[in-house]
Amino acid sequence: MTGGGSDAGVNRAFVTGASTGIGAAIAERMSRAGYEVVLAGRDRQGLQAVKEKIESAGGRANIVEIDLKDPRSIADAIATAWGEFGACNALVNCGGCTLRKPAVDVVADEWDEVMNTNLRGSFLASGDFAKRLIASGRRGSIVNIGSTHGVVAFNNLSVYGISKAGLHHMTRMLAIEWAPHGIRVNAVAPGATETPSRATVFSDPETRKRLLGRIPSGQFTTTEEVAAAAHYLLSPEAQVVTGQILVLDGGVTVC
Repeated sequence: MTGGGSDAGVNRAFVTGASTGIGAAIAERMSRAGYEVVLAGRDRQGLQAVKEKIESAGGRANIVEIDLKDPRSIADAIATAWGEFGACNALVNCGGCTLRKPAVDVVADEWDEVMNTNLRGSFLASGDFAKRLIASGRRGSIVNIGSTHGVVAFNNLSVYGISKAGLHHMTRMLAIEWAPHGIRVNAVAPGATETPSRATVFSDPETRKRLLGRIPSGQFTTTEEVAAAAHYLLSPEAQVVTGQILVLDGGVTVC
């Protein structure tokens, strides 16, 4: 199903990392809110499953493949979305990768993969998105998916945490630069979240108990809660909110 054209009256969201977990939940939430959704990622089978779920509920979704480590892939994916499906007025930078390893053992290629995916890729996607909005005179909103690892420090996650801290400050910098153009930029920073990628870890009773013991509220963040936060930040109800990092962690970062 395609949207087509550059219809200014249509709300359309471009969501990276949309094949599973938080990205999929955000795409589904935005669809329920009336947005057409462009699902972007590397796992086409996963993207197709999300597309079918959205369409079975009466929504509209399209797929573009994107590799956030590759600047050409980012540019091509966004150009395809605008050219084939229509202009987007919302961007969610959710695609990313992690690395759990002692800092002294990290090699340059591992650093580059995490930084290029989590930070450079989101920066380039945001820049392309903003350039198109500015040229067309349209308003828009960007939400970056950060992490509590970008707020406080944890063992063996230095590169991931540094990338997310960079993403948080990128959010602030771009918010100031693009505010005069009517483009808002915010971030959601989830704590430990129950996603398919963490199902094995969270299913172990002892590990689950230990992780929950560190959270003052005694509960994990859900993908639906992250999606609700992203939807709020993208919505007109948040029209005066920009440059903010909304932390969803049950109180971990205030301990």
